[in-house]
Amino acid sequence: MIAIIDYGCGNLRSVENALDRLGCEYRLTADPAEIIAAKKVILPGVGSAAAAMDKLRESGLIPVVKGLRRPVLGICVGMQVLCRDSEEGPAECMGVFDAHVRRFPEDPQAKVPHMGWNQLGNLDGKLFKGMEGGAYVYFVHSYYAGLCNDTVATCRHGNTLFSAALRYENFYGTQFHPEKSGDVGEQILKNFLAL
Repeated sequence: MIAIIDYGCGNLRSVENALDRLGCEYRLTADPAEIIAAKKVILPGVGSAAAAMDKLRESGLIPVVKGLRRPVLGICVGMQVLCRDSEEGPAECMGVFDAHVRRFPEDPQAKVPHMGWNQLGNLDGKLFKGMEGGAYVYFVHSYYAGLCNDTVATCRHGNTLFSAALRYENFYGTQFHPEKSGDVGEQILKNFLAL
């Protein structure tokens, strides 16, 4: 069973729809026991990192998430809250990924928020099995994780090269929305589910 963590800050319906298309058994849950027992865990997120961290703290889920030893996928803000910290709030985050989340700088060539389709580069690891650099995925964000040792895919928005995906041990994160990224996103979800 796949657990989708429901902590009040996720775009849950689109993740559920994507898993339905893949024929997966999943449960929307905030129950620590169900999350710990799941074979895979997805941490979605929309809105601000500070609000997401507040919700996770209120629900007592921060130590549960950090203690997981099964594959975990953080999506968008779900990835950002797994980083060290975020300027959005600002917020101290969980510190799983060795990345700092910053706001995109003013750039006349790049509107903020970064919204729409953009290309992935420097793909590395099992999340991108069978894929080549240059694949397009769907982004909606104003804050980004900088490049770090955990970066497994990059993207460029204007003059800023940022981490499009991160990985540390059993934790994976995508700044983009695989559930909204067509065939490419479906393949990434399949790769995650096959871990």
